[in-house]
Amino acid sequence: MDFLSGMLYVLSNINVIFYFLAFIIGGIPFGWLLVKILYKVDIRQIGSGSIGATNVYRAIKEKDEKKAKILSILTIILDATKGLIIVAIAKIMGLSYETQWTIALLAIIGHCYSPFLGFKGGKGVATAIGSVILLIPIEGICGLIVWGIVGKVFKISSISSLVGVLSGIVLTFVIPYILPLPDNISIVAQIHTHTPVVLIGLFIIYTHIPNIKRLLSGQEGKVL
Repeated sequence: MDFLSGMLYVLSNINVIFYFLAFIIGGIPFGWLLVKILYKVDIRQIGSGSIGATNVYRAIKEKDEKKAKILSILTIILDATKGLIIVAIAKIMGLSYETQWTIALLAIIGHCYSPFLGFKGGKGVATAIGSVILLIPIEGICGLIVWGIVGKVFKISSISSLVGVLSGIVLTFVIPYILPLPDNISIVAQIHTHTPVVLIGLFIIYTHIPNIKRLLSGQEGKVL
């Protein structure tokens, strides 16, 4: 097989096609688009420079706090949905769980390094939740609940995001061993390894390093 034939074979492989789509769809910068279209503002030039919901709220709150809340919630939904949709399609197509987990990870990476914004983007939390919710729904829902409670108590987005995501990941080491879960919603049964969720957790921590530094120095602001 020559090089060209090999490339054509790779590019026609259904898994490779989905990996590409996961990165591209994950990279759609919904938060940036909403603020740019509605307010002609580039949120990359505001606050943390992130394209996520918190920075959407930060960019608009001085103009219209009510709309800022609505658009930040819409951003969370859209960022989560893009991860959920590509994994759902892969599931419908009957792709392996290993492939589905790779797709989930690439959607998250696409969001954080959007090809539409010079490979810059957000922190990946909403996309991470959407990407894994069909794969580990119980742990995902528990992580969402923790995220909501911590956010309500501390009102600091980075704390709620980190604790919510990491709690969901930790629960993948607990729940499958104490509850009789169906194979299709247990990572232990799906791929016999926790590697994907550990990688997602490490990646989310990495994207939040500036926030963690501000938290440790007491400079991280609240989202009221």
